[in-house]
Amino acid sequence: MATTGKLELTIKISELPEVKVVENGLQYFELDCNGRIFSVTVKPKVWKNFTDAQVNFPIT
Repeated sequence: MATTGKLELTIKISELPEVKVVENGLQYFELDCNGRIFSVTVKPKVWKNFTDAQVNFPIT
């Protein structure tokens, strides 16, 4: 029998991806991490945090 575990994944991005709005205003985008494609769906509040961070903390 397998033991229950928790998976945590951290992906760092240097620019905002192009998003598609899906059901209930959720934002969908894909990330290419060294040839592995990750599909990501986030709530509008999380996407707002991403866009606010881009404005307030630009990468130099």
